[in-house]
Amino acid sequence: MSVIERIQSFHTELTELRRDIHAHPETAFEEVRTSDLVAEWLQSLGMEIHRGLGKTGVVGTLKAGNGNRAIGLRADMDALPILENNTFSHRSRHEGKMHACGHDGHTTMLLGAAKYLSETRNFNGTIYFIFQPAEETEGGADAMIKDGLFEMFPMETVFGMHNLPGIPVGRFGVRPGPIMAAYDQFQIKIKGVGTHAALPHKGVDPITVGSEIVSALQTIVSRSLDPFDKAIVSVTQFHAGDTWNVIPETAVICGTARSFRAEVQDIIESKLMSIVRGVAASHGASVEIDYKRLYPATVNTEEESTLAGDVAASIVGEDHVDRDAMPLMGSEDFSFMLQKKPGCYLFIGNGDGEGSCMIHNPGYDFNDAILPLGATYWARLAEAVLPA
Repeated sequence: MSVIERIQSFHTELTELRRDIHAHPETAFEEVRTSDLVAEWLQSLGMEIHRGLGKTGVVGTLKAGNGNRAIGLRADMDALPILENNTFSHRSRHEGKMHACGHDGHTTMLLGAAKYLSETRNFNGTIYFIFQPAEETEGGADAMIKDGLFEMFPMETVFGMHNLPGIPVGRFGVRPGPIMAAYDQFQIKIKGVGTHAALPHKGVDPITVGSEIVSALQTIVSRSLDPFDKAIVSVTQFHAGDTWNVIPETAVICGTARSFRAEVQDIIESKLMSIVRGVAASHGASVEIDYKRLYPATVNTEEESTLAGDVAASIVGEDHVDRDAMPLMGSEDFSFMLQKKPGCYLFIGNGDGEGSCMIHNPGYDFNDAILPLGATYWARLAEAVLPA
């Protein structure tokens, strides 16, 4: 690996910074301390900063030369509402909140790149360092866009990066086209007729109705979609009843749907509506359905994906870059930015050794060994897009 020596020289500083952010996690739109820290770091580098987009977002501007081209580099800052199980010294000090997705590392890698690029300025144009709040289900990227991100900071392209456990350190994964799935959310409220558990024929059992709905929803993917269209419909909650001898009046089912194309989203939503209403009607129950499309699919543009892969290969070697990485069924609100601008979202390996675990796990921790590598990628990418 050809990590930039100057960035490697402040690896210890980056590690301390990352662990400080990890110890003080803040969830969606509450990233006050984190955004203060980011703003202070960027200001210390002499950058012009703007605060308040998406409530707690921060954008730093760095210019060099007389070029009129501009690139956006984005990192997310928010944590998850998870109780951390780790016992190391930098574990969360905010019970019930945890950096279980590595956004502490994402923020730190981009700050490391900002430090290096502010010192060297070996580029010609403008770099916008975008520190985004509320990636986890709350759509902070969309909020920043609606607050004027791309009007105030007119970048040509925008790039994102996420760590991924299971990929060895020193490797990257990228692909043109869809790389993360769209995220839809549904809630189904079933209203039956409550009755004594010994007299089920006197009521309309919402649990029976709900059970049929849960089973029937699985036919959407298996029987309504082309087998080559990847999709998942998952029921994740089923709430009904309070005691043993009462058939309840109501039941609530919640879940998510994941897919990669808008046409598939249309089919899933339509079929879900038909199934739920049909099953409920067959039992004499009524239903209310709330179906929301929260995040679109994350779709990389081809030219920018090739460029990102080339930059990664220049650092770790071509044989350590998977240019046809498997798309993930998880979702990412960087997708909103890619709907507005050409760009690329890629994965950096967080390690696959013993003790490593997947993101969104209470035992997860970002691998500090990759901080200089990620910062190097950001720096080399900016220099490649904006050659001096």
